[in-house]
Order: sequence, then structure tokens, then C-alpha cells
Amino acid sequence: MPTVIALDVSLSMRRPVSTGHDAPSSETVTRHHLAVQGINHILHYLQVNSKLEFVSLVVFSSTYELLCPFTRDYDMMRSRLQSIEERDKTCIETALHGINTVIMSEWGNTTACQIILVTDGNPGVGPMSLGHSLNHMHLERESNPFPLPFPYPGKLNIVCIAPPQDSGLKYGLPLYQRLVDLAGGESAVLVPDGQLSKTTVNNCFQKLAESNYISFQGYLKCGSLGSRILLSPPPMSYNKKTDFESISGLALAKTLEICGFISVADVGSPSSISRHLILPLPTEKTPSMQGISLDEESDGEDNGDEGKSPSFCVLLHGALKVENMAALCLLNNNWYGFIYSWADTKKKSNLMLTLLEPGCDVVPWLGNFNDLGTIDSASKNVEVLSFPLKPAEKRSYSQNAPSWIRQVGLQSDIQKILRHARKLPEKTQNFYKELNRLRRAALSMGFVELLEGLASIFERECTLLPPNLHLDCTIQMGHVAEMLRKPYSRELKNNITPVRTQFHKGDQ
Repeated sequence: MPTVIALDVSLSMRRPVSTGHDAPSSETVTRHHLAVQGINHILHYLQVNSKLEFVSLVVFSSTYELLCPFTRDYDMMRSRLQSIEERDKTCIETALHGINTVIMSEWGNTTACQIILVTDGNPGVGPMSLGHSLNHMHLERESNPFPLPFPYPGKLNIVCIAPPQDSGLKYGLPLYQRLVDLAGGESAVLVPDGQLSKTTVNNCFQKLAESNYISFQGYLKCGSLGSRILLSPPPMSYNKKTDFESISGLALAKTLEICGFISVADVGSPSSISRHLILPLPTEKTPSMQGISLDEESDGEDNGDEGKSPSFCVLLHGALKVENMAALCLLNNNWYGFIYSWADTKKKSNLMLTLLEPGCDVVPWLGNFNDLGTIDSASKNVEVLSFPLKPAEKRSYSQNAPSWIRQVGLQSDIQKILRHARKLPEKTQNFYKELNRLRRAALSMGFVELLEGLASIFERECTLLPPNLHLDCTIQMGHVAEMLRKPYSRELKNNITPVRTQFHKGDQ
């Protein structure tokens, strides 16, 4: 997932520290130097273990500046770190506003992101301090609301470059803990263990990297074929709370099994949790994995051409791309996903995995996944159904219920009823059908004021009807206005019915 590294460049970051035997006596090491060294350490870790990770660099004091937009060029980011100048005092709220702006403009509010905020543990003083921001966060601020919780799925890690006995850290640590609690998720505050030194700072950033950038390596299996794979970005554990159950810590199995293939047109665009790039890894040939034997692998190395080594992922990608198919994949017990070929440009395509919601009936037009099978396995006497499948139960949205998002929608529904009213008695059935439809929708939404408004509209229409209209118009609208004000009409199960007149078809 994309990462934003926010570095504090306030004056307090330039305080010298005693690093013991880590540095020559002639070299002055500041907290800023240790912070830059720690950031370089985590960039090196990403370059080795997560080469596809997008990283952005933001510096902040009382203002913020985007020093490096999202990129995979870690060398460029290292060069930018060497040319940072100190500024004024620390303002954490300003930094978080800047981080939100950077992420929202680049990734939107649906992409999960990680934020690493590096500071010296001093929360600041005065109106721009962290304590002042947290104490006034609940005040109504329309133009500048508090930046937490994040408007996107985010994780905040705060690294304090300070020794445990630092007085500023002792005061600021509870404030930083409140901040990560507001961020939610697995956010945390990290402090180097023991006296400040290059070693303790590197260990702190190493711990941060190992806990947040764990690659997912598994085995993709299809019948007797298979390959070790790497998913990028690594999938997060699935957590969800519903009215009657709670799912927590559901993770992908290490072996992902392809169950079958289906046309991309039939799959469509189902609701999904996340998407991941599938990268093949060297696979040994063992009783549990159908890879390359050691003799074959050594022959490939002698030839010096890795492109000639057989790969199941390459075979799968080519087949799915040519046939325009998707592979239904079992991720864990009762949890599925789709593997398909996806192209970001016309020249380059990749093998992608889309994770669906857990369950067997999460794509309505495909039905239950347990009922899927090959056409050959279907009985000749049974009609083979095609997609999309029609649900057995009648969906609520098939009832054509009103949806009043804007004022014009409600006005058009009322005008439709009035048009039927002016054509009475021929349109009696349509008039009462639309009237009861509107009344039920208003009661379902708790919009009971609409009934009184309709009654007033019908009474006013009775006085404005031209003389050439049928007399039944006045009688029926007056009857409806009277019924709408009675408690009888406030019950959903009750319908307003026409009043019997000599013009009614049943009496003729």
C-alpha cells in the first residue's frame, strides 16, 4: 500500500545528541541526522523486500511541503533528504492536513495507505501544539476540521527520535498515544530502546518495517500445475462486523487453488475488497509443488536465459488473456476471488487477483459458487442456465420504490398523480395506485408531513379545476384529502380506495 513519510524539520530536530561510540568525536550528530538515517534504512528495506511500494516524502513544521511525490525511485528520495533545511516550530495537525491532501489527491478515499510520522517527541507549545489541537478538536470548525480519523483506510505510525528519559517525550507520549487511538487500526508509537544512537534508531525503523511491510508468499495451484507467487501489495486480514456476526482476522491461505474458469463478460464488476498483482517466484519441484527440478534449474542457469524456464503463471496469464476468461480461485474456507489479465496500457498487461467478500453467494448474477460446474457435467435432460441468474426471491428494488434524492424527484411524482386526477374517472385505477405508492414511501421514510401537504394540494386543486373537467375529479380529490388526514392512512397495510359514485364503472 502507498506510504507517506512525514519528517519534522522544526528547530528542535537540530539538537545535538550524544551517540556514544557510534560516531567520531569530531562529528556532531543531531536528531535530524538520526531521523534521516532511519528513513534511509526503511527505504533500503523497501528496495529489497517491497520494490513495488510507492513512497512519498513530506516535511513539516508550522507548514508542510511535499518534498517528493509518490514514486518508486528511492535513490531520488535519498538525494532529497540530504538537502533539507530547518524551519520553525512543530505543528502535528498541519502535518496531518498535508498528508491527507497528498493522499486524497493521488489515491482517493478507498486506497489503504500507511503514514510514518518522524519527530523528536516534542509536541510543541502554544496554540499550534498537539495538546492544544487535541483539546479543541471537538469544537465546530467547518473550514478546517480535525484531520483524524483519516478519510481513507489509513495506519499511522509515529517514530519519536528521543531517549526514554527525555522530558519532552514524557509529556508528549500520552498525546501521541491519543493521536494513534484516533487514527485507529494498528497504529502505534515507536521509541528507540535505550540511549539515542545510530544503532538504536536503525533497530527502531527495522522493527517498524518488519511489522508493516510483510510480503505475502504463497502457492497458486491448478490441478497438477502450480507455482510459488508473491502478491503485491500484501493482502490485509479481513475484519467486518454485522448485525448478527463478527468476522475478524480472516487471512488468505498459503495455498490458493483455482476451481474453474468463467468468461470475463459473465463476471462483470462485482463488489470487491482489494486487488493485488501476482508475481511468480522460483518454484522447486517437490511432492507438494510442481515446479522445476534442480537439474532443469541448473541447466537454465548454464544457458543464462531465465525466459526459457517454464512458468505456470506465464501460462495462466497468456491463456486468460487470449480466451478472455477469469479463474475462480479458492482463497480460504468459503472465501473466493477472481484471477484475470488486466492491462494498464495497451502494450503491457499483468496477472491480477481480486478478493471478493467472504461467502459463496456474493455475486448475485452468478448464484452460489457451490452450484457452479462444467457444461459437460450437467445432465442432458436439465436445461443449462445462462448468466445472469435471476434470484428466486423478489428483490426489494424490483418494486420500483420512489427515490427522492433531489426536490425535483418528489415534485415529478406529485405532478404525475395530479395528471391522473384531471383524467378521472378513466384514470381512477392509475390515480389511486400512484397515490398509495407515494403514501407508502412517505410512511417508510417517516415523512408524514408529506401526507398533510398532499391533502392541502388536493383541496387547492379542487378550487382551481376548470369547469370542463368531469365532476368525479372534485369528488375523488376531496375524498383523498379527507382520508390523508385520518389515522387510517398512517398504517402501511391500509390503502386508500376510491369513493363510490354514480360515475364509478362498478355502478354503471
